[in-house]
Amino acid sequence: MSDVRLVVVGAAGRMGRMLIAAIGDSLGATLAGALESSDSPHVGQDAGLLAGRAANGVAVSSDPEAALKGADVLIDFSSPASTVALAELAAAAGVAHVIGTTGLSTSDLEAIAAAAERTVVVRSGNMSLGVNLLALLVERAASALGPAWDAEIIEMHHKMKVDAPSGTALLLGEAAARGRNVQLAEHSARARDGLTGPRRPGDIGFASLRGGTVVGDHTVVFAGAGERIELSHRAEDRGIFARGAIAAALWTRGRAPGLYSMADVLGIADA
Repeated sequence: MSDVRLVVVGAAGRMGRMLIAAIGDSLGATLAGALESSDSPHVGQDAGLLAGRAANGVAVSSDPEAALKGADVLIDFSSPASTVALAELAAAAGVAHVIGTTGLSTSDLEAIAAAAERTVVVRSGNMSLGVNLLALLVERAASALGPAWDAEIIEMHHKMKVDAPSGTALLLGEAAARGRNVQLAEHSARARDGLTGPRRPGDIGFASLRGGTVVGDHTVVFAGAGERIELSHRAEDRGIFARGAIAAALWTRGRAPGLYSMADVLGIADA
């Protein structure tokens, strides 16, 4: 069977370079394209050299439509606006779309869902195995404990992160909401300042910390009367996200169009 041909969005960014390097080390995958914005000084450079590896003959391009013509899967950790635009292009080209972009709005998610009617889309706020297993545990704990146990999600990332709460925190919040059979949007406490009054029963709270070079720490706290349960995950290497995205890309081969998650990729969606 031929290798799955992958295109990486944001090739010059930290995640883009890591993805290019990881694809070079992966069996069953090959780099077919590397995309950057038209004003990037890296357009035209060899993607392998850009990622600190040997030259691979793939030049960084600013033309997504041309790159998609020779691709099977687009891997995208870019910005919400870019991701939505690329979702439409990927769907039109019949190319699968693996999305790790965070900070997506409700309208962004609706546009991605519409694109998934025509092609395979795997979207997750976090591509790591550990986080997705944590989400399963959070869902089960929330179901077993019920709303009498207060749920709080604490996350910390490096000082350059631009969105809050993190996509992973929201993924975990959604898991807790599913466990309680409620909608997160209706039971979410995102900010507390001043005289807030007592905690609203049933809320799922979020706290975001930023500083240093932290890759990603997440803790879900279930606080009951006289006892507390804490479930945590700490990312020590961004490579876990690149490896997870590549695994998702390989998984898309032969799948029917639809919107999937990393839980589907890992086979734990119905666990």
